[in-house]
Amino acid sequence: MHPCFMSLNRVFWLVCASLTACGDLSGRRSQKTGPCDSQLVLPAGFCATVFADSLGALRHIAIRENGDVYIARWDRRGSPGGLLALRDTNADGRADVARTVSNSGGSGIALTTSHVYMSTWTSVLRYPLSATGLGVTGRADTVLTGLPRSGHAARSIALHAGSQLYVNIGAPTNSCQFEDKRPGSMGRDPCPERESFAGVWHFDARRLRQRQADGERLVTGLRHAVALTVQTETGSLFAVQHGRDDLAENFPRIYDARRGQRLAAEAMYELRRGSDFGWPYCYYDDSLRRNVLSPEYGGDGVRSARCASAPEPLVAFPAHWAPNGLHFYRGLNFPERYRGGAFIAFHGGWYHPPPDNGFNVVFVPFRGSRPAGGFVVFADGFAGAQKRPNRARHRPVGLAEAPDGALYLTDDQGGRVWRIAYTAP
Repeated sequence: MHPCFMSLNRVFWLVCASLTACGDLSGRRSQKTGPCDSQLVLPAGFCATVFADSLGALRHIAIRENGDVYIARWDRRGSPGGLLALRDTNADGRADVARTVSNSGGSGIALTTSHVYMSTWTSVLRYPLSATGLGVTGRADTVLTGLPRSGHAARSIALHAGSQLYVNIGAPTNSCQFEDKRPGSMGRDPCPERESFAGVWHFDARRLRQRQADGERLVTGLRHAVALTVQTETGSLFAVQHGRDDLAENFPRIYDARRGQRLAAEAMYELRRGSDFGWPYCYYDDSLRRNVLSPEYGGDGVRSARCASAPEPLVAFPAHWAPNGLHFYRGLNFPERYRGGAFIAFHGGWYHPPPDNGFNVVFVPFRGSRPAGGFVVFADGFAGAQKRPNRARHRPVGLAEAPDGALYLTDDQGGRVWRIAYTAP
C-alpha cells in the first residue's frame, strides 16, 4: 500500500458508520436503491439516494468503468484537500470503502483507463490507477505546473481520447477594471489579463512538466468556465461561463438594483478553436438577446458596438446562478428524452435574491451538438430553508455518470454525494 493512502480516521471524514479500509476488491455493476433523499425535488419516477456524506468540500467527480468514484476535494474550512476514492462493496447504494491521497487540494478531475488526473490551483497532477483495487498505486506525475494564481481558483479540466487535456484558467478580476470592483473605475483596454487568464488552454495529456506556454490557448474571452466537458459522441468541447457581476454596484447611473440582479446571464458555449467570447468588453443580456458592451468600456446598457461579432450562447441561464458542473447524459437508465442532453449543476449565487438564485441542477435537451429546447429545472431543494451561499445546507458542484446510467452529484458545502436514478417501473 502506498504511504500516501490513509484509512478513514479523524483526518478523513466518515462516509457512514460502517466505512472501513480495504484491500484490492473488484467493482460492482448493479446497486440497490436506498431511501430517497426527501429534501430534493425531482421529476416523477426519479430517486436521489445519499451515496456518501460529510466528506468536506467535494468538487468535480469522475466514475471508473467498475463503478469506483473519484472526487477532487478543496482544502477549505478544516477539510483537507486531496484526491478521494469511494467504493460500494456490497451494492447497497452507499460507499463503504474509501481511500484518500493528500495534496494541496483542487477542483478538476478526469479519468483514463490507467490514470486519474486532478487539478490544483497551479498544476495538473496524474496518478496511476490500481488495476483492480481502489485508489492509486504510486506518487503523482506533474503534467502541468506553474499555472498563474487568480481569484477564480477552480482549474477545471476535461480529457478527450486520452491525450487531449483542456484546462480552464479563470480571470482574476470581475471586469478588468483599473481598480477591481471600484464604482466608476474603467476597464483596461486592451485587457492584459487575457494573455494568461480568461480562457481555455489545450495541452498534451501524455507529456510531463509542461508550462502554460507549452499549451495552446484554444479560446479566449471566457470569464470563468468552471463547468467544462467534452461531448463524447461529437468530440466537441462545451462550457458554461460564470457571467460578470457588479453592474449596478459599479454603474448605478446605468443599472438599477433589479437590472443588476438579472445581469449578466450565465452562458453555455461550444468552444471552437480561436473563438473570442468577448470578456471583459462584452456580456450577454438575455432579455435583449444579444451581447452588450460593458460599461467599463463605454457601454450604456443597450449598445452592442464591438460586441456584435462575439458568439452568442447556445443557452442563456439566469444571472449569478454560478454554473459549476456540466455533463452530457449517455446512459440508458433515464427515460429516452434525457439521452444526449446536458445536465448543469448551479452552485448558487450571492447577487440574485432567493428563491431564484440557483442551488439546483437543470436539464437542456440536445440533438447532436445543438440544444433542442430550453432548460428545465431537474433537481432542486439542495439549499434548504436558507437559500444563501453561506447558509445553504448543500451546494451542487460536480456531475458524473455511472456505468449503470445513474447520475452522481457532489456538494462542497455539506460534503454529500448523491446517486440519482430512475426507479419507476
